[in-house]
Amino acid sequence: MKITPTPLTAALAGLFSALTWPLLWKHFGHADSAGSVELIAGTLLLVALPAHALVLGFGRHANPTKGLDTAMLKRICAWLATAGLTVIVGYGFSES
Repeated sequence: MKITPTPLTAALAGLFSALTWPLLWKHFGHADSAGSVELIAGTLLLVALPAHALVLGFGRHANPTKGLDTAMLKRICAWLATAGLTVIVGYGFSES
């Protein structure tokens, strides 16, 4: 399956990661070490894998550039901005 990363897919990955991370932390983020392996595995599956697939992609670039990859920079910004906005909106709802 070929996934072409776009700013929209990057934003979806940011939304997904921001919504799933608090669930992981709630279940496995305790001070004891009982849930540490599960927290690491969950982070890899629910944050790192979607980010890599939907922001960076899995294919090789046919024509690597030596300068700044502005398309990738835009996708990274979309991913981070959407995740940040999701956290801010979620925090606003939890306070009321």
